[in-house]
Amino acid sequence: MIATAANNDADLVNATLGGNRDAFGQIVSRYQSLICSLAYSATGSLGQSEDLAQETFITAWKHLGHLRERNKLRSWLCGIARNRINNFLRREGREPLREAEPLENVSESHSAEPLPVDYTISKEEEAILWRSLERIPKLYREPLVLFYREHQSAEAVAEKLELTVDTVHQRLSRGRKLLHEQVLTFVEGALERTNPGKTFTLGVLGALPAMTISSKAALMGAAAMKGSAVAKGAGMLGVFGAIFSPLLVIFGNYASYRISMDEAHSDEERGHIKTVFFKSLMVALGISAVLAAPLYWVCQNQPTGVFWGLLFSQTIAVYFLTILTFVAAGFPQRRRYLARVLADQYGGKFPESAFEYRSRLSLFGLPLVHVRIGDRFDVMRGPVKAWIAIGSSHAVGVIFASGGIAVAPISFGGIAIGLVPFGAIALGLFPVGALAFGAWAYGGLALGWQVYGGCGAAWNAAMGGMVVAHDFAVGGIAHAVQANTGIAKQVIQGNPFFQAAQAMANHGLALMFVWVIPVALQSRIVARARQRREQQMHLSKT
Repeated sequence: MIATAANNDADLVNATLGGNRDAFGQIVSRYQSLICSLAYSATGSLGQSEDLAQETFITAWKHLGHLRERNKLRSWLCGIARNRINNFLRREGREPLREAEPLENVSESHSAEPLPVDYTISKEEEAILWRSLERIPKLYREPLVLFYREHQSAEAVAEKLELTVDTVHQRLSRGRKLLHEQVLTFVEGALERTNPGKTFTLGVLGALPAMTISSKAALMGAAAMKGSAVAKGAGMLGVFGAIFSPLLVIFGNYASYRISMDEAHSDEERGHIKTVFFKSLMVALGISAVLAAPLYWVCQNQPTGVFWGLLFSQTIAVYFLTILTFVAAGFPQRRRYLARVLADQYGGKFPESAFEYRSRLSLFGLPLVHVRIGDRFDVMRGPVKAWIAIGSSHAVGVIFASGGIAVAPISFGGIAIGLVPFGAIALGLFPVGALAFGAWAYGGLALGWQVYGGCGAAWNAAMGGMVVAHDFAVGGIAHAVQANTGIAKQVIQGNPFFQAAQAMANHGLALMFVWVIPVALQSRIVARARQRREQQMHLSKT
């Protein structure tokens, strides 16, 4: 394998001297990891190591014709690199550079520049990385750095450092033992991410004399990540979101209760409604009380406010699941009751709603707009269906829907389902609500692929007050493979969903109130209709 590599090196040198500039690009790509690793092992600075490596390759470009044994290109490049490194250290007049700042001096306010493809390590991580490696003697540090940059291949390290595989294994073993167990995993991952890639190659080629590259390549080579800051106040978001958002759910639930009571026409019907809501509340409180003990055990090492915030949120979530169960179970009985009322009191004909509007224009058999509010027989008539649909009980819209249960691409309701639903309970692609469930969820309590909220659980990434995720999490209390780390912050800050969510957070109260407004208006319309009905009944009696 070594002989083949040497022959390839000779071919590349000959091609480069013959005017083939792409051949030198292959040389840079082949040995940039080795040269950068040697420089980093000596200086402790990622930026300085790449500067020295670039100087090495530019020097090699200028003096390539002086290389007599062209099959020994690797050794020749290493010699140039070590001379450059030694000159730099002598010029600085000190030991290997501690460019990585002390952790206490690393600012959280970094430049918000774009994240290049092959440089994804923050200043905080660089500081921790070098603090972990600087105590290891250079003899063991060089193969260790190169090993993790070369995809953990001892054979590749042996070839590039001109050592035997057994020697490399021995030095790696000794090097690992010198690393503290708590930082080993971090160092492995961080070194792999600092491996120079296409950006470094383009940077070298762009600096060569008489070399031209495309404008796109130049932009790629110029990009550099200086870190970004995650918005402060995630802990406050947790406490505030976990309590305030469910409070809006309580308001929505009360509004639904008042609407149902106003639509009722008899004491029997009102009694049934009270029973459903009361039983749901009692059952929810009982279940939540049972779950309080394990919740307290989980939160025993957390601030007291965390337990009470989660307990409150848990009670609200359990309550809504309970009331939905009661309503679904009692649906057949309610239909039979309303059918009897419709036949006895209205002769089988549906009475007028408190308010109804149906546009004359229609498209594909559906009216453009249909509004029906304050109709106690909604469950028998079926949902309001239109391009823009608004109903008391449930509405289905091609574009927009609002109602107790609303289904449309854009929907507002107690339970909202769609692409972008707003509601007490929101389910969809981009749900926004007190309880939000979907791919990219935003809410007081959120569950999905990626979530932003007071309390949240996500598979990929989560940000908020109290969050759990499989991969990345940033928050007041966070649990994930990468939780509140520089890596997690970079991933989340560079994600369009979290960027939009942080912008939305500035108007979070308004967003939570959006779905409340139509519910409040509907409640007002139904209440007025009930007052008119009572006045008519009073006049008929007199």
